[in-house]
Amino acid sequence: MTMDNENTLNRKKIAKNTIMLYTRMILYVLVTLYTSRVILQVLGVDDFGIYGIVGGVVAMFSFLNSTMSSATSRFITFYLGKGDKEEVRNIFSTAMLLHIGIAVLIVLLAETVGLWLMETKLVIPIDRMNSARVVYQLSIFTMAVQVIQVPYNASIISYERMDVYAYVELLNVFLKLGIVFLLDLINFDKLIIYSFLVFVVNLLIAAIYRLYCVTHFNTCHIKWIIRRDLLFPMISYSGWDLYGNACFTLKTQGISIVINNFFGVALNAASSIAGSVTAVVSNLASNIVQAFRPQIIKNYAKGAFGNVNELMSSAAKYTVLLFMMLCFPLSLEIKQIMGIWLGNVPDYASEFCVIMLWTCPFALVNNILTIAVHATGMIRKISFYIGSIHLLSVPIVYVVLKHIGQEPLYAYYVTLGIMPLAILVNILIVKRQMPQFIVRKYIYNVVYGFILSFIASIPAIPIWLYISPSFFRVVLVFFTYIITLMSLTFFLAIDESTRTIIIAYVKGKIKSLKNI
Repeated sequence: MTMDNENTLNRKKIAKNTIMLYTRMILYVLVTLYTSRVILQVLGVDDFGIYGIVGGVVAMFSFLNSTMSSATSRFITFYLGKGDKEEVRNIFSTAMLLHIGIAVLIVLLAETVGLWLMETKLVIPIDRMNSARVVYQLSIFTMAVQVIQVPYNASIISYERMDVYAYVELLNVFLKLGIVFLLDLINFDKLIIYSFLVFVVNLLIAAIYRLYCVTHFNTCHIKWIIRRDLLFPMISYSGWDLYGNACFTLKTQGISIVINNFFGVALNAASSIAGSVTAVVSNLASNIVQAFRPQIIKNYAKGAFGNVNELMSSAAKYTVLLFMMLCFPLSLEIKQIMGIWLGNVPDYASEFCVIMLWTCPFALVNNILTIAVHATGMIRKISFYIGSIHLLSVPIVYVVLKHIGQEPLYAYYVTLGIMPLAILVNILIVKRQMPQFIVRKYIYNVVYGFILSFIASIPAIPIWLYISPSFFRVVLVFFTYIITLMSLTFFLAIDESTRTIIIAYVKGKIKSLKNI
């Protein structure tokens, strides 16, 4: 197979995987937004806030899992790129045993340090403390299940079976939708029931992933032996990644705890709602990053640096465009959308959401740079510098709220403010670790994506300014902006070969429909 044919096949694979993940995320968005609304209504603002902050304490220890998840995915993908499947099986077995150990360690930390933190530092109404303790224990079990399934998830992504990943995650979403209806039928503490059912769903999804991997990939059969020659490189890699992930997790949960101490669980509920919306929209765009990641690492393993540059630049451009397709109109109409979605909107939920949304494109661009560094395996600098920058935001938020003014929005302004600095440092690190990286081309594609996004906003602005707030205006703003941006993207952002592939794909689908 020639290099051009291989690149064409890879572009088709990326396009197909992106479509699968994007379709899954559209359904995920619709179901999650509906589910969040009903859960807020059923649990109430305080219980919803308790679930968010208590679950967040357990999530503080998830950096251990995130670290090994990244290492597992990188090593499996790297050796798949080299075509060494026996080594992939050894890596999977080693990673599986490590994740079992990590699950045990997380349980131990959560039952000691985490339990102390929940009992002594969180502001929780006394009459809900017993329920919070039960939720906490169920959150620990849920986290342990998620940790042990990571090598299976990493294998599916590394093999680029995004259709399977999409189907299973859709099942996950619809099962959680089923939880919403069960809550109305059960006459018991709904906060406890909700936490228990979430645990059961996670257990079922983990079993499905394991069954698929064992039956479809011969590299996913465990050897109960840890290879030291693989263990130490993975630990070395994950040791530095541990610091970066720990800093990011401590930043997220640290800010939540600071907000809890200054403003109580009601503001945590507002933060959780805003975080849910932001995560949904961000995940839509991050599907492009997910689709490009295996190809970036595999091409690096082959030494095809020209392809790596092309893939990174394309991922950055399309990620920005796709994210802005929802971010801009959502930012304009957030109060109307929150009112339609929730009915009774907690104070500051809309404002938190807008600031979080504008943090995301910077984070997504940063994530693509991180993939390149992970491909090299030399992650010490990126973990230390970027992790430290993120962690620094927690004491800054505390000082700002303590000495400048108790305005909750300040916490998220600080988070937004550090993102450009993180990108600049990340670019410098990538260039040093991978001299073949073309910085100018990467920045050009990022900026180009933002410019097209803002040009597309021009027709939507008059609608927003001159039509009274209503559901009709929301629909009109979204429709105008999305159609304009999609048109600009197709004719100005997509290269000719990809445009040809898309046209051929659409024509094929139309022809097949005519033959039905």
